Amino acid sequence: MVKRVLEVPEEIVEALKLPPGEVDRELRKELAVALYARGALSLGKARALAQMSRWQFEELLGQRRIPRHYRQEDMEEDSGYAGGG
Repeated sequence: MVKRVLEVPEEIVEALKLPPGEVDRELRKELAVALYARGALSLGKARALAQMSRWQFEELLGQRRIPRHYRQEDMEEDSGYAGGG
């Protein structure tokens, strides 16, 4: 699997009003939410990027009042759970 590394300048990281141990997790979450909101990622892929369970990610979207998009990819992912595979 190829990984992409996003470089965030240290002055930006220092300007974040977050505890140092939460920066990576919060940036991952924010990127996932933003990409999902613009329709660039499916729910399943955004959830995976955020490293959250589906329930946690759905809860976050609700808190942010971000409408859900239900695409073919989401339906296939859901049917995989329903079918046990």
